Amino acid sequence: MSFPLQTGKSIITDDPIKRGVKVLICRNYKGDVDMSEIDHFFTLLMQQEEEGLLCPVMSHGNVHFLWIKHSNLYLVATTNKNSNASLVYSFLYKLVEVFTEYFKELEEESIQDNFVVVYELLDELMDFGFPQTTDSKILQEYITQQGNKLEVAKTKVPTTVTNAVSWRSEGIRYKKNEVFIDVIESINVLVNANGSVMSSDIVGSIKLKTMLSGMPELRLGLNDRMLFALTGRDKGKTVTMEDVKFHQCVRLSRFESDRTISFIPPDGESELMSYRINTHVKPLIWIESVIEKFSHSRVEIMVKAKGQFKKQSVANNVEIRVPVPSDADSPKFKTSTGHAKYVPEKNLVVWSIKSFPGGKELLMRAHFCLPSVENHETEGRPPITVKFEIPYFTVSGIQVRYMKIIEKSGYQALPWVRYITQSGDYQLRTNT
Repeated sequence: MSFPLQTGKSIITDDPIKRGVKVLICRNYKGDVDMSEIDHFFTLLMQQEEEGLLCPVMSHGNVHFLWIKHSNLYLVATTNKNSNASLVYSFLYKLVEVFTEYFKELEEESIQDNFVVVYELLDELMDFGFPQTTDSKILQEYITQQGNKLEVAKTKVPTTVTNAVSWRSEGIRYKKNEVFIDVIESINVLVNANGSVMSSDIVGSIKLKTMLSGMPELRLGLNDRMLFALTGRDKGKTVTMEDVKFHQCVRLSRFESDRTISFIPPDGESELMSYRINTHVKPLIWIESVIEKFSHSRVEIMVKAKGQFKKQSVANNVEIRVPVPSDADSPKFKTSTGHAKYVPEKNLVVWSIKSFPGGKELLMRAHFCLPSVENHETEGRPPITVKFEIPYFTVSGIQVRYMKIIEKSGYQALPWVRYITQSGDYQLRTNT
């Protein structure tokens, strides 16, 4: 049984100076929720913030508010039905994505400067409480930021919207046909103070940039363990993907039957699929720290970083963020590589390393004065966090085995593949 997604939507701004909220723009899709109900959202929000119990779903009577915050804006969906909450939130985040594509930055000013376009987008994105066209590239074909095509859109429905392939336009032509494939994996790691990995997983995505003429069909082959098991060719390293999510262009029935990823791609950039691999991951950059405090007069910090990945790989743009006491001042640093700086508003030392080769050990020392006599034991011990990016490398070992491009004109196209591993939620707790 299906339910309408929502009955109304509001975009609200939060004024940090007056600590007030006001409605910027509203759209009521079904008319069964009074527009004044949004005032109760303000009251509930303030009340929950004061109690420190913010909830993503709030209710007043039989009206439910499902909301997200982006920058200083609240995007609120209201419904009085038993709606599918995951669908509501998917739509709200899609709304942020579309507005960002149009206005570059989604904030109060961009909404106020583009009321006409925002209303047109809201009407195209949803109809009578049901999501419709949510692809920004397709929307941009007939809703422009200047609004000079809006009259045409009212009399003539764009062919792309009514196509069987609604995510791709007809008649696309390129002088040189190419496909760029990015396999990007983010590592989430939590290491406790004793050096044991408490939790770890890999979140991956395959992104495409297609510059292909016509209506090509693409077939992507990965070293998927289930595919190899089906074909009886379990050779070499394979991976088991979980929580696989595809772009709407992928033929799901084909994937479920024989694990073939077959699709007609959107033009330009898109995310073809995302996945998760729940496995034990060895921290790629290992951190050891020693923090010594001397009678509340000074603190000395020593941080050693080791690259625990293959020597031929290099981690780029590494940032190691080390928490320091809130009253620390007069910083002095010494690093074997890179540079360190004190960020007092965040109580952090940020050690930046442009290039970190695998197998190397690097050292940073920091010295701070502690002018106050605060009891730092009550401050808690925030973890050390690490950011990095390693090109030409994936932790899971996932590989693009082939990319077949089939188009009726028979042109030749070049597929390019790039692998990137980067840090996700990467934390190492300290015991000092």
